[in-house]
Amino acid sequence: MKDLELARGITRRQRFLRDRTLLLMTLPAIVLLLVFNYVPLLGNVVAFQEYDAYGAGITGSPFVGTYNFERLFLDNRFWEVLVNTLVIFFTQLVLFFPIPIALALLLNSVLNDRVRAWVQGIIYLPHFFSWVLVVTVFQQMLGGAGLIAQQLRERGIGGFDLMTDPGFFKFLLTAQSVWKDAGWGVIVFLAALAAVNSELYEAAAVDGAGRWRRMWHVTLPALRPVIALLLVLRVGSALNLDFEQILLQRDQVGPGAAEVLDTYIWWTGVRTGDFGYATAAGIFKGVFSVLMVLLANKVAHMLGEQGVYSKR
Repeated sequence: MKDLELARGITRRQRFLRDRTLLLMTLPAIVLLLVFNYVPLLGNVVAFQEYDAYGAGITGSPFVGTYNFERLFLDNRFWEVLVNTLVIFFTQLVLFFPIPIALALLLNSVLNDRVRAWVQGIIYLPHFFSWVLVVTVFQQMLGGAGLIAQQLRERGIGGFDLMTDPGFFKFLLTAQSVWKDAGWGVIVFLAALAAVNSELYEAAAVDGAGRWRRMWHVTLPALRPVIALLLVLRVGSALNLDFEQILLQRDQVGPGAAEVLDTYIWWTGVRTGDFGYATAAGIFKGVFSVLMVLLANKVAHMLGEQGVYSKR
């Protein structure tokens, strides 16, 4: 595009004057991005200091080099928490990620627009609930004094308490995430399905393809670029589990099952005032996420998809 404009003799000044309205519209977003995302990056210098938040501050705190990173990597608890975080993430990736795709395919097959909109509204509504409300609903259903346990006891069957079971915790988190956020993912995939040319379905039907074959040869290939993009982004946020969701339930199942990297940083760094250690853990988390995005994007390129950015 740029080469084409240069061939037409359009200068950079002319392009700026032509697009000045669009540039002004994006200016507030750019300012917010700079103030809240890029300027705070300067605070990462705290990871290399013996930081005193209430005294010397950033400018007066002594530099200690990589001491905070050495403490982090020599802490066995940190590696246990990292493994637990990845286990919970991959559990959610396997059990949660396909559900919005399946729901979108089912809704797309519903011919009645009113029924489709009604069902979509129901499954999308929990996205607006806070994690406090979501955890409360699950407590009332799956807790030791919950509805299901009470019904079992009334029928002479021993009750249960899934909310305090450490072995079930990662599946509990996944179930809560599905109920809360599956509807949001459905919107993305339905938008991708809306862009599919209806003539492809008609041509496949003329060739004798049934509903399942049309889904396999028309619908799913149309979703592949979106699936690949969302999967790459999801893998890049492997260490970014919902902090509030886990913190609310940490004490019920114990730190051994519920401690993830974000809660570990909170309890060992922020709560104790050891901000240098917490910042070092945050930098590790950011570098790890970038490497995961690059790796996942490379795999997407190998599978013939564009991913987050195109292959050059």
